[in-house]
Amino acid sequence: MKIVSVREAKTTLSRLNERACRGEEVVIARGKTRLVRLVPIKVCRARRKLGMLKGKLAVEPEFFEPLPPAELAPWESRSSWHK
Repeated sequence: MKIVSVREAKTTLSRLNERACRGEEVVIARGKTRLVRLVPIKVCRARRKLGMLKGKLAVEPEFFEPLPPAELAPWESRSSWHK
């Protein structure tokens, strides 16, 4: 459990939020009197890492081929709505 003063909480609130989101108990105190406990409202998600799917996905050559006319027609008619 991390106990911090009100003054320290004011200057390091972002870091304390991160610690609470990781599951650490954070208590803010005035002197020896504990005032509040900082807890996340919901489970915080970890930040996304770039490249985490690298090597796990493949784009086949067929992806770059033109669409058949039957599949292309609905897309072309939608683009005329925005003109």
